[in-house]
Amino acid sequence: MLFDTGALYRSVTLAALRAGIPLDDAPALERLAAESQIDLRPRSVDDGRLIDVLLDGEDVTWAIRTPDVDAAVSEVSAHQGVRAALLPVQRRIADGIAIVMVGRDIASVVVPDAGVKIFLDASVSERARRRARDLRAQGIEITDAEVEADLQARDAYDSSREYSPLVLSSDAIHIDSDRLTIRAVVDRLESLVTERWRQLGIEQG
Repeated sequence: MLFDTGALYRSVTLAALRAGIPLDDAPALERLAAESQIDLRPRSVDDGRLIDVLLDGEDVTWAIRTPDVDAAVSEVSAHQGVRAALLPVQRRIADGIAIVMVGRDIASVVVPDAGVKIFLDASVSERARRRARDLRAQGIEITDAEVEADLQARDAYDSSREYSPLVLSSDAIHIDSDRLTIRAVVDRLESLVTERWRQLGIEQG
C-alpha cells in the first residue's frame, strides 16, 4: 500500500483556503485538521493518480495538487497543532502492515523505527521540471521557473521550521534520482526492500 502523507496536509490546506482561514491562525487550523474527514483509497479513476484522496467525502485528488495549495501547504503543515492532529492518523495507517509511506518527516518523526528508510532526492531544477510537466498535463499553465521558485521557498521553510523539520535521518539511504529513470528508481527501491526482508527472514510472495 502507498500512503502519501502529504495528501493529509494538502487536504487541510485546501479546506483552509476554501474556508478563508488565515494561514497563521493556528487554533483554527488545528480544529480544522482534527475535524476534517480525510480518506485515502485505492484509485477509482485511471487518470494518472496513484490513490484517491477524499475530503469530507469529496474527491480532491487533483484539487490538492494546484499551485495555490503548493504555495500554502508548508505554512499550514508547520503548525505544531496541525501536525499533532494528523500524526495519530499516520501512525494508525502504518501500524502492522507492509506500507510505503511518503513524506518529509516519516523517518525522523512519524515512523522512526521503519524497516527501510529512504531519502529519495533530486535537484530542485529536476523536481521543478517534473512537477511543471505534471501540472501542465492537468491543464495548468505554469513555467518550470515558477515551480522552481516555489520549491526553493518550500524547501527552505520546511527545513527551518521548529516542528518536524525536513532532515536527512542518519540511518536513511540517500538516493539521488536526477539521472535515473523511473524504472531504475523502482528497481533500486525494490532491491533495498527485498534485501531488508531477507535479513529479517520475511517470506516474499
